[in-house]
Amino acid sequence: MGQIISFIALIIVAVGVVMVYDARSITKRLFGFGDQNQAAWGLKILGFIVAIIGALIIYFNIG
Repeated sequence: MGQIISFIALIIVAVGVVMVYDARSITKRLFGFGDQNQAAWGLKILGFIVAIIGALIIYFNIG
């Protein structure tokens, strides 16, 4: 059971890292006009938080 949770948490970390890395292109795809800089900044912050949550799940699940 622990391996399944670790695998899911690893996917969560990967999604968070992709959100941080591709925030600019994701916001260009989702928002045609408007304030893309603020949206990219918010997506990077959200991706960072998601990656940290996934990493904490992995860290506390190993023990």
